[in-house]
Amino acid sequence: MALSRPRTETQFIVLPPSKLAVPSVFRNVEVNNRRYHYLLVEMQRFRGRVYRADGAISESELTADGRHRVAEDEESWNVLSLDRNGRIVACLRCLDEKDATGFDDLWIRHSALAKCPTFGRRFRHAVEKEMARAGAMKISFAEVGGWAVAEDYRWTPEALRIILAAYSLGELIGGRCGLAMATFRHSSAKILRRIGLTSMMADGQELPPYYDPHYHCQMEVLRFDSRRPNPKYADLVSEISESLAVAPVVSRRTPGTASARGGGESAGNCAAA
Repeated sequence: MALSRPRTETQFIVLPPSKLAVPSVFRNVEVNNRRYHYLLVEMQRFRGRVYRADGAISESELTADGRHRVAEDEESWNVLSLDRNGRIVACLRCLDEKDATGFDDLWIRHSALAKCPTFGRRFRHAVEKEMARAGAMKISFAEVGGWAVAEDYRWTPEALRIILAAYSLGELIGGRCGLAMATFRHSSAKILRRIGLTSMMADGQELPPYYDPHYHCQMEVLRFDSRRPNPKYADLVSEISESLAVAPVVSRRTPGTASARGGGESAGNCAAA
């Protein structure tokens, strides 16, 4: 990945789950319903442009004003990266699943892999095993998704920083482990593996990549643990954690101490790659 832009060119803004009292670890909280709504809409519009240009979704899947809107957006932690002009250039969503009791309560149940007659059952068991592991470690299970990077920022540090922000955010709010849906477009899956995500395991074997007919591309499910990034990026994760702790957090709720416990959007049949 070419490092053609300085990291300081962009800044983070965090949108917490709309019904959550923001944990006190965040020191720059603004309660502003109007700004929260504006940033949420702009994030959805940005994601819609990126996904539509990539051919990942069709025009019919966007709202009339061009947004890629999913219900989970307002239930999730959203990290936005803005350029010096206030334009969103990258975003990522982390959905805590604190109320999920099993696979059927997760957003990932809509994925093509979950519906696959060959691997669907193994996938379900693998995910439930990860949920049990999170419970045993007393940390929350989460689903990471909604990753989008503006085309002119893809081969810059921004693509790396926004996904490392998931590790940093997870650590700030008490540790998270879970999964992420990764596409093969723009080497996304390769980048995620590079920073520390690993294959989902079922019966001692890796679940293979698969073709998703909804997104018209190969994909794979990867697992992550916010406490264990690739050691190569540990210092950068710490740096991003410090940035997020003082970044603007635009909330719909009055700030306060809270226990902040706990993405792919897809449907269809799958074919192993």
